[in-house]
Amino acid sequence: MLVSKKNAKANVWALLAMVLSVLVIANDFTAFSVALPMMNEQLHTGIDKTQWVINGYTLMFGVFIVTGGRLADRIGRRKTLIFGLVIFAFFSVLAGLVNSIYGVIICRILMGIGGALIWPSVIGIVFSVFPVSKAGIAGALVLGTAGFGNAMGPLLGGGLTDTWGWRWIFFINLPIAIIVYLLVCINIENDNPVDQKESIDYVGVSTLSISLLSLLLVLDLGISVGWKNPFILSLFVIFLVALFCFVLIERRGGESALIPPDIIHNVSFLLAGLATLMTSAVFFTVLVYLPLFFTKVMQYSAMESGIGLLPIMLTFALSSFFAGAFYEKLGAKWITSIGTGSLVLGMFLLSHLTMYTSYTSMLTGMIVLGLGVGFFYSTITTVALTSVSETRASLAGGIIYMLLNVGGAIGLAVNTVIVAQYESLSEGMNMAFSLNAILSFLGLLICLLWIGNKSNIEKS
Repeated sequence: MLVSKKNAKANVWALLAMVLSVLVIANDFTAFSVALPMMNEQLHTGIDKTQWVINGYTLMFGVFIVTGGRLADRIGRRKTLIFGLVIFAFFSVLAGLVNSIYGVIICRILMGIGGALIWPSVIGIVFSVFPVSKAGIAGALVLGTAGFGNAMGPLLGGGLTDTWGWRWIFFINLPIAIIVYLLVCINIENDNPVDQKESIDYVGVSTLSISLLSLLLVLDLGISVGWKNPFILSLFVIFLVALFCFVLIERRGGESALIPPDIIHNVSFLLAGLATLMTSAVFFTVLVYLPLFFTKVMQYSAMESGIGLLPIMLTFALSSFFAGAFYEKLGAKWITSIGTGSLVLGMFLLSHLTMYTSYTSMLTGMIVLGLGVGFFYSTITTVALTSVSETRASLAGGIIYMLLNVGGAIGLAVNTVIVAQYESLSEGMNMAFSLNAILSFLGLLICLLWIGNKSNIEKS
């Protein structure tokens, strides 16, 4: 137990610190979705570059979150959390001070590393507080809080962008990080690492990072310079070679591999990860392109675009909290199936946009989509963490969010390629959203056929 066994009040303050940690990370995923048009204007760039403000953070968060899980299990969750807070806060302030889009992107990438250290530490701490029988509640607390943070993001980002400017989206992270740091230092005890003998697979992290970054650069730059350009072809070769090296390294890494054998051979965990990967593009694509549609087609301000996303975000937050109770009563299969089914339907309903589409006609699709995001991501996290031993909780949480965020970053890049092929923004979005619906349907099949109703192993 990381929090104080003797002081119940300390436990409450510790959970508050975890909630604030999740809020600040989740807020940063969505706050910039409504600020991108203003950043385009002030930094004299286009969506192909500013999308990296979201994509760079998402990619690095996704790639390093497994390393964050490893570090949390090896050196302690409390230490890893504090280290992540320092990195996150420092580069947040720096990002708000630079005047170049490339400087902002670099800072966002480094913020992603900080977030990747914070998230698995938070998951490990929260799941250590609740007994195994209440795992669904623990998952709902984390994902429900994340949903609320995502819901706050567009509102906070839009409000700050329209008043003080988008830079304050970065600056506001500093006081929150300081509060969390103080709460953690006072109320959370140092924990004993569970796998000190296992080393960190830095070579695996490096090859995976190079592979995924090369693929994203291919998707991003291929539109402007041409898919047959020697530089693009070279990047694609680097992607394939680095991916092959990563697989080879992992097979030989044993217990010290980035993804160890007991995780790789855990069928229940792999199915949960595959279902997550199939649906990962949905949320990130919606966060970028719906605000863009609101701004470019409907002529909304940044604040109005943030308000426009509320049906998705609030439904996401509420359904995440309720998913825990439903998980205890109905089991994972039905909740994940309802979630992925809602993702399919929501994407389908939003894939019929035109320049004459009204906001009210989009409401049903957004509400259904938010319901799917909340039910699925909350429950699939619980499925993944309860399918492994308690000593692997931080690592398992890291891998699931690696799949979610890396898949989301790649999915967003693919969607951008699709949208760029059309003269009309609405036509491009319709095709991209249709692809997302098909991928989500594959996730639905996985949930219906293979995701079990109960945990597949008992924690020791």
